[in-house]
Amino acid sequence: MIHFFRKIRLQLFTDNKFSKYLLYAVGEIILVVIGILIALQINNANNQRILNKAEVKSYQNIKRQVIDDKAELTEQKSINNYFKTTYVHANKIISEQNYSKSDSLALIAMGLAIYSDFHSSGNIYETLVNSGDIKLLKNSEILSHDLDIISNEGEKSHKENDTDDSSKEFHINLVQKAIDSISSNHLKKVVLSRRETVRLSEANSVSLFKRLLKTYPTAFVYCWYHPKVGLWLGATPETLLRVEASRFETMALAGTQLYKGTLDVIWKDKEKEEQKLVTDYVVNNLEPLVESLNVSEVKTVKAGNLLHLQTNVTGTLNFKHSNFKNLLNKLHPTPAICGIPKDSAKQFILENENYSREFYTGFLGELNLQEKKTRNSNRRNVENNAYASVKKVSNLYVNLRCMQIQDKDAIIYVGGGITKDSIPENEYMETVNKTNTMKKVLS
Repeated sequence: MIHFFRKIRLQLFTDNKFSKYLLYAVGEIILVVIGILIALQINNANNQRILNKAEVKSYQNIKRQVIDDKAELTEQKSINNYFKTTYVHANKIISEQNYSKSDSLALIAMGLAIYSDFHSSGNIYETLVNSGDIKLLKNSEILSHDLDIISNEGEKSHKENDTDDSSKEFHINLVQKAIDSISSNHLKKVVLSRRETVRLSEANSVSLFKRLLKTYPTAFVYCWYHPKVGLWLGATPETLLRVEASRFETMALAGTQLYKGTLDVIWKDKEKEEQKLVTDYVVNNLEPLVESLNVSEVKTVKAGNLLHLQTNVTGTLNFKHSNFKNLLNKLHPTPAICGIPKDSAKQFILENENYSREFYTGFLGELNLQEKKTRNSNRRNVENNAYASVKKVSNLYVNLRCMQIQDKDAIIYVGGGITKDSIPENEYMETVNKTNTMKKVLS
């Protein structure tokens, strides 16, 4: 087009037609200006479209944040109502001087203390009383009521009801029976347990929970109560399964010896074989269900005053062939709490242990928690929150190193793995060592 106009202008200039030449020149300028204006208009339209998209995205982020805030506020309101009801129930126990519910009172006090940032010099339940609906109590008042109830129950000394010669003899004979079954090729390994009842010198589950935390700093420590089940406390060193998105972690834990100031110890063939059996079981059961599998070297780990052999197993789930439930069913019960083969070991335990394990060697933990990760800790920063990711995380642990509180007694559950190389007296002493670890928490 430009070449065409230039040719016309040159012809007009040659023919001395200056008026027409100027007219064409002005026309060219007008066309160029129109072209520039059109280009600017298109550019402005594009900019406006981009701006509109950004505004829509920003609005969506703000809307999402408002929805999240509403959900959090609703959840907080529900939590407040729960703790308010719990507080009223605790006050009723105190006012009625109901000594039989001192354990429940201690557990309630612990939950309320954690919720309201309890400390020795301040007030408790302050978060709950801002509305003025319930009475504010000072820590000293609550503690004095709690201590009065505990002290009125009198001084109690530890009394070991289940550690007499007959119970020792029963466990040693049970281990020998398991060894005979292994020698007959009915079993490769079986985990046998026993329980021991200890008289409590104090009925303060909060103190017991704190001592467990101090004794087992690397374990999963819990205090759990349900009206139909009762009060349980524990400090388990064994992870059954941790899943975050498609990544999973588990472990093989076996072998026990006393900690004597160092992790550099010598393990006997019996403990090494026991650890290998557990590791092979975990790996063989998981391989068909996962995309990748990594097995660490065996290492010595400390739990309280005991040492164990531990192998970590990690990998990526294959959701086409498996899910969380399938993975859990394949793992539990592991050879660390049941035996190999699983069904035969389980049947041997049910027929010969002569007591109910209750929730001992079961599993517990956090299931499908939503974990949100953002670039910026300022939750009002909409731009950075646009890149936030939410993952479901589950952490389940084998219920070991646990005790059940019944009235004025603590029932301690302990066990150990039996293989062909086991010595019955040594296996019994292993359970004694495990029991003593828990007894230190009670003293």
